[in-house]
Amino acid sequence: MTASLLEQLIDAFRVLPGVGQKTAQRMAYHVLERDREGGQRLANALADSVERVGHCERCRDFSETPVCTICASAARDAHLLCVVESPVDRLAIEQATGYRGYYFILQGRLSPLDGIGPRELGLDALAARLAEGEVQELVVATNPTVEGEATAHYLAQLARQHKVKPTRLTHGVPLGGELEYVDRGTLSHAFGSRSEMPI
Repeated sequence: MTASLLEQLIDAFRVLPGVGQKTAQRMAYHVLERDREGGQRLANALADSVERVGHCERCRDFSETPVCTICASAARDAHLLCVVESPVDRLAIEQATGYRGYYFILQGRLSPLDGIGPRELGLDALAARLAEGEVQELVVATNPTVEGEATAHYLAQLARQHKVKPTRLTHGVPLGGELEYVDRGTLSHAFGSRSEMPI
């Protein structure tokens, strides 16, 4: 038996992180009872984004164009490359710090049990970028989780293979925390006091 349109709508809201059955029901009822116009805008924006937003060829961030605006900017410092796990982490750093280098977005972290290895994170593209010789410092800004630390260690080794100095965020980023939830002051301080990673 096919689910009703209302059941399909509720189920569709459940694809969002942190949205369970009750929250999805509230969202669906709100759209239908109070804001059908807003629901139509949401549907259109979602359809357009899924269709037209891809990944930057240079940094792997979300972008509507082959090269994102940050990578296309000549005003940034080409000697600095910051590696983050997700676009949300890149946004947090942009908003909280004065960092003016470029980025590389992993879109995840090393997790062999989940089948996520170097290839899935685009580390071959990162290695090619480091091999160009322009990057002098690789700022490793992965989250301080077990997988994030393993990824950081791998990135540090990769940087050293290309004669690039790896640095890591320090002070104030809690172990086991996620960058997107760290307040701006703490993140700014951690970013400003990064240190070289040990061998």
